[in-house]
Amino acid sequence: MHLGQDLGSVSVRSERILVVDDEEAVRQTIVAALQSVGYFVEEASSVEAAIPMLDATGYSLVLTDLLMPGTNGTVLLEHAHKHHRQVPVVMVTGVHDISVALDAIRMGAYDYLPKPFQREQLLAIVARAMEKRRLELENLSYKNELESLVKARTDLLDNAMADLKRALSDRERAMSELERSYDITLEALGNALDLKDAETEGHSKRVTAFTMAIAHAMDLPDERRKVIGRGAFLHDIGKMAIPDAILRKPGRLTPEEQAVMREHCWLGYQMLRRIPFLHEAAEIVYSHQEHFDGSGYPRGLHGDQINLGARVFSVADAFDAITSDRPYRAAQSMSSARREIERHAGTQFDPKIVSIFLSISEEFWVKLRNQISDPAPKRPSPARRFLSRSNS
Repeated sequence: MHLGQDLGSVSVRSERILVVDDEEAVRQTIVAALQSVGYFVEEASSVEAAIPMLDATGYSLVLTDLLMPGTNGTVLLEHAHKHHRQVPVVMVTGVHDISVALDAIRMGAYDYLPKPFQREQLLAIVARAMEKRRLELENLSYKNELESLVKARTDLLDNAMADLKRALSDRERAMSELERSYDITLEALGNALDLKDAETEGHSKRVTAFTMAIAHAMDLPDERRKVIGRGAFLHDIGKMAIPDAILRKPGRLTPEEQAVMREHCWLGYQMLRRIPFLHEAAEIVYSHQEHFDGSGYPRGLHGDQINLGARVFSVADAFDAITSDRPYRAAQSMSSARREIERHAGTQFDPKIVSIFLSISEEFWVKLRNQISDPAPKRPSPARRFLSRSNS
C-alpha cells in the first residue's frame, strides 16, 4: 500500500479515495490526478489487499480495475455493495465491451471508466460519484431526523396512554385525550414538512378539507373519514426524504430526478406504517399518485385495487391543483376544474367519486376554500379541524 497524501496536508477536500489496480503506472496516474485537486488517496495492487483496507477505513469512493490477476474487481464490487452501500464504486476497465460495463452497473457499480482515459474524464466521473454519495447521505440524514421525530412523538403517545390508564376512569375523556395526542403528532409531522417545503402547508390544508368534504358526501363512517383525512394531510410527508436540490429545483426535472421524486410515495409509506394510528393512513400515502386506469405510480394499481381514501384524495388533489396558482400558470376557475375532472373520469379518477364530487355545488367549494384561506385568529389547527371532527 502506498499512502498518496498525509493527513496534515489535506486542505481542499476531506474525501478519501481507494484506487485498486495491478498496474503500478495506472495507479500512479490516477493518484496523481486525484491528488492534484486535493483528494486524499490510498492505493492497493490487488483485491485481496483492498478488501481489508475498505473494511478498516471510511472511504468516500473506490476506483477499481475490472480484470486483475487472481481475484477480479467484481469481487470487490460485490463486497462493497453488500457491506459499504454508501461508498460508490467506479470500475476502470480496458475491456471495450459495453456488455461488460452494463453487467458491472447491474451488480451495483456507480459507473465505469474505459482505459485509456483523459484526466478530465477521471475527475468528472469522480465528482459525479461524490455528488451522488453526498445526496444519498443527505437523504439518510433526513430519514434519521424524521425517525427521531416520530419516535419522540410515539414515546409521547405511549406515555400519555399509560398516564390515561392510571388516572382516567371515564372512557369518553380518555378517548378525547388520546385523539388530542394523535393531532399533536400529525401537527408535528406537518410542521416538519413545512420546514422542508414552504408551499406544502396551504396545499395540505385545502386538499384535506376538500377530501373530507367528498368523503362526507359519500356518507362514509366517521372512523373511515378520519383515516382518509389523516392520509390526505400527510400525503406528501415522503418529500421530507427528497434532496433539496431536486425538491426545490426551479426548472424541469431530469428523468433521473423525476424517478427520485416519485419515490416520495414509498418513502412516506415507510415513515408512517410503523405508527399504529397511522397504519391505515399510510396506505393512502402510498397510493395517492395511482390512477384509476393503472397509469399512475408507484405500483400501477387500477380500479378497486387502489385504496378508497387514495381515490377520494386524487379528485380533491386535482381540484386544488387546478384552482391554485402555479409558477407556470395562473389558477383556473372552479368551473374549469370541474370540467377537467369530469373529462378524466374513468382514466385518472374513479368515475363514481367524480359523480359525487360533481353533485356538490360550486358555491359550496367557493365557501369552503374561502374559509380555509381566512387568516382570522383562534381558528382550530388543520389537523384538529379536519382530522378529529368526524362531521367536517
